[in-house]
Amino acid sequence: MASTTMAAGFGSLAVDENRGSSTHQSSTKICRVCGDKIGQKENGQPFVACHVCAFPVCRPCYEYERSEGNQCCPQCNTRYKRHKGSPRISGDEEDDSDQDDFDDEFQIKNRKDDSHPQHENEEYNNNNHQWHPNGQAFSVAGSTAGKDLEGDKEIYGSEEWKERVEKWKVRQEKRGLVSNDNGGNDPPEEDDYLLAEARQPLWRKVPISSSLISPYRIVIVLRFFILAFFLRFRILTPAYDAYPLWLISVICEVWFAFSWILDQFPKWFPITRETYLDRLSLRFEREGEPNQLGAVDVFVSTVDPLKEPPIITANTVLSILAVDYPVEKVCCYVSDDGASMLLFDSLSETAEFARRWVPFCKKHNVEPRAPEFYFNEKIDYLKDKVHPSFVKERRAMKREYEEFKVRINALVAKAQKKPEEGWVMQDGIPWPGNNTRDHPGMIQVYLGSAGALDVDGKELPRLVYVSREKRPGYQHHKKAGAENALVRVSAVLTNAPFILNLDCDHYINNSKAMREAMCFLMDPQFGKKLCYVQFPQRFDGIDRHDRYANRNVVFFDINMLGLDGLQGPVYVGTGCVFNRQALYGYDPPVSEKRPKMTCDCWPSWCCCCCRGSRKKSKKKGEKKGLLGGLLYGKKKKKMMGKNYVKKGSAPVFDLEEIEEGLEGYEELEKSSLMSQKNFEKRFGQSPVFIASTLMENGGLPEGTNSTSLIKEAIHVISCGYEEKTEWGKEIGWIYGSVTEDILTGFKMHCRGWKSVYCVPKRPAFKGSAPINLSDRLHQVLRWALGSVEIFLSRHCPLWYGYGGKLKWLERLAYINTIVYPFTSIPLLAYCTIPAVCLLTGKFIIPTLSNLTSVWFLALFLSIIATGVLELRWSGVSIQDWWRNEQFWVIGGVSAHLFAVFQGLLKVLAGVDTNFTVTAKAAEDTEFGELYLFKWTTLLIPPTTLIILNMVGVVAGVSDAINNGYGSWGPLFGKLFFAFWVILHLYPFLKGLMGRQNRTPTIVVLWSILLASIFSLVWVRIDPFLPKQTGPVLKQCGVEC
Repeated sequence: MASTTMAAGFGSLAVDENRGSSTHQSSTKICRVCGDKIGQKENGQPFVACHVCAFPVCRPCYEYERSEGNQCCPQCNTRYKRHKGSPRISGDEEDDSDQDDFDDEFQIKNRKDDSHPQHENEEYNNNNHQWHPNGQAFSVAGSTAGKDLEGDKEIYGSEEWKERVEKWKVRQEKRGLVSNDNGGNDPPEEDDYLLAEARQPLWRKVPISSSLISPYRIVIVLRFFILAFFLRFRILTPAYDAYPLWLISVICEVWFAFSWILDQFPKWFPITRETYLDRLSLRFEREGEPNQLGAVDVFVSTVDPLKEPPIITANTVLSILAVDYPVEKVCCYVSDDGASMLLFDSLSETAEFARRWVPFCKKHNVEPRAPEFYFNEKIDYLKDKVHPSFVKERRAMKREYEEFKVRINALVAKAQKKPEEGWVMQDGIPWPGNNTRDHPGMIQVYLGSAGALDVDGKELPRLVYVSREKRPGYQHHKKAGAENALVRVSAVLTNAPFILNLDCDHYINNSKAMREAMCFLMDPQFGKKLCYVQFPQRFDGIDRHDRYANRNVVFFDINMLGLDGLQGPVYVGTGCVFNRQALYGYDPPVSEKRPKMTCDCWPSWCCCCCRGSRKKSKKKGEKKGLLGGLLYGKKKKKMMGKNYVKKGSAPVFDLEEIEEGLEGYEELEKSSLMSQKNFEKRFGQSPVFIASTLMENGGLPEGTNSTSLIKEAIHVISCGYEEKTEWGKEIGWIYGSVTEDILTGFKMHCRGWKSVYCVPKRPAFKGSAPINLSDRLHQVLRWALGSVEIFLSRHCPLWYGYGGKLKWLERLAYINTIVYPFTSIPLLAYCTIPAVCLLTGKFIIPTLSNLTSVWFLALFLSIIATGVLELRWSGVSIQDWWRNEQFWVIGGVSAHLFAVFQGLLKVLAGVDTNFTVTAKAAEDTEFGELYLFKWTTLLIPPTTLIILNMVGVVAGVSDAINNGYGSWGPLFGKLFFAFWVILHLYPFLKGLMGRQNRTPTIVVLWSILLASIFSLVWVRIDPFLPKQTGPVLKQCGVEC
């Protein structure tokens, strides 16, 4: 029975720690779907759902899969055969062995009103909620009591089910309000249905309809072949009279084709997902039992409170503290990388205001729970509100928030004038962060179990201020270093198994966002392989036309859905819930490879051939001893990278005990374990932090002292802690690029982790976007610069991670994320070609023949068809798609171009470029930043392109007028080319004009200068003169 013990140990995920997981019998197995025990058949043998692979599934899940699912085994996809006592469905084979149950299926309807069946005590144990399939009178998941033999296909989660849930909730409320003894006489039907519902999956995958996705894929294939033939035609028909222009255009077109392939094919398998929050609550929040939802540590990072207004950060923190999640399971960490006393005092005010704001939100269930955005929403705030005191309390809360806002504004005004001797705290002690580049680490706990309660006397989530130590001569790695410091601090103080990462301007718009993520991360089978759950970014304060594509809808609603069908979406830097173990550099658990036939499929007397393998399994299980799969792995795997801590109710393993447990082990087992020295070499010299990494389900060791933990937390944020460790290399946020998010997600996917894209109906998070043109271009410049840095590093997806577990389409997506800035060079050349052609009278195509027109028309139609069908399955509007196309050109000829040269200078020449934080708008007028013009060199290239193409249009039309009717035909192709460029740059031109239709003088001067140079070159090459076509007088003489 040793092999059975090991299988049960591997599958025993800690879904409910109070089920007595430590008292598993050796003969029990755990269902891989719902996490409950499988139970036995009538003959005492374990219940085996699948006769091919014996994948462990309990009878309720087996019956639900047959009645409502795809009727196949989750592992081998073999159709389930009907077991004795299970309801019959359409498609079951007719054989003699099923006749003894035939009558029972008809008798089920007669037992519907019987609240005490004959075999009730044998079938269902109310103490541990465990299914024992000894009888056929009751089906938890299948609900066969109301079904006919033909197999009614009514869906289990229909309106009827919702009514049953509501009835159950009402009855539970009555039981809580009125204590009588008659409640136990109610039929347990609804409770049984709820238990069955809790066993069901917490989420499901919703593929795109084949009527939408199949035409899209067909057009992609057609476009690929059309593009291949078009490029072949272009290469084989050079324009000899304009050979340089033709060669440049062909090189650009080949690069565009390569870029399109990188962008298009990762979108081949788009999917959507939906979650079931009711099932999550039923499974992990049972009455009378401790709450089993996973704890979450929330990270909020900020650098400069003058560029990132404290009122914005305060709203983000307030939305976190008021989230719809168990209070004891949430802790908010605010990283102040600027060591600002302004933020320190602002958080103190925020903590005081939270004592009134949080109970108001939870009492009246308001959304969103960031007061600035809640009170500014232009909606009917009385909708669905029935509490008689709501209006009065809302009015009073709005006034308190306005007073709170005035206090924050007073702090901001005070911070504008720094005293010569530096800032001094209220107790007279000088502020330790007066020198932002040389200060000690600082930690302040505001709220929590030991802090202030709210006005109703209830506990609030913990709020912690963190400012890591900074000293001259140490590399701090900007945001990535700050996030890694928060990982270590949170591991020492709270050690939640999951981490939510937010920017300071991204507030929680959906109070159930954490529950949405838990539907995936706490899935007993799928959750073990997830490194993070990424939410889309949504934004407030963007103008209706979204002139500069700030919403980035095409990326978040098309590209990310495509990646979700592969290995998962990329990490975008905010709005992401991490599995802490994935951040520690572990590999995901490897799924067990089960044989085609196992001993569970055969009677006990025919297992003699398997006795040897059972003994081997037993010996192997005995070798693991104390560690029991914690650090046991294959010898060839890297230490700690491959020895992954399997999920379960993992205790704290003291390092000294681990060392003592090595005595008597063979050399192979010794080589697979890590000593304390190796732990310190990887994680740093902190015994408390190292011990926390071995607790996969989170939590702190018993008997810990809060004072000692604070001292240890200060130690792990010291500036020299990461020296000679793997922080930033294999652990935590990865260093080496200003876009640390791309690198971090890429490393996780290379290890074999999967990620999930969660798009709830109500956006989970909302942030602010730079609607000003200059700020938007600087933001895009930073992203592109990070991609260039990754391209020139050892982590480039073109050559890193081969031989790992990264899927090839996922690799294409990552290659696209680091290659796209280089498209700016051919894009700039291609946008210049129309003007050059109009000024010189030459063209990149020799003659516009019928075949040429056909290829151009086919390519143009395939591009349009691909875009239309893409919008059809994604639901993106054509305006958002067109804005995205326009800004791709605007950003490509400006920010991306500068990023390429800055990245080359930084990596090859060592010339560092300063990263500037994108300023968060705090304008009183709506869209005030939209019309504010800020000078930047990024504006010069696109302005020059616009003027150059306009001059080319004028020159081309003038030349056609001078040369007569015959030159108008070739002119139309050139004019179409030029107007296409101007049309893409139109939002940029509109942004240059601003509200007053004025453009800075320096931009006009630079643009006129560059355009004049090109114009003079054209005048020198091909002036405005009619061409001489008559005979030469010197040759024919006077008589000619």
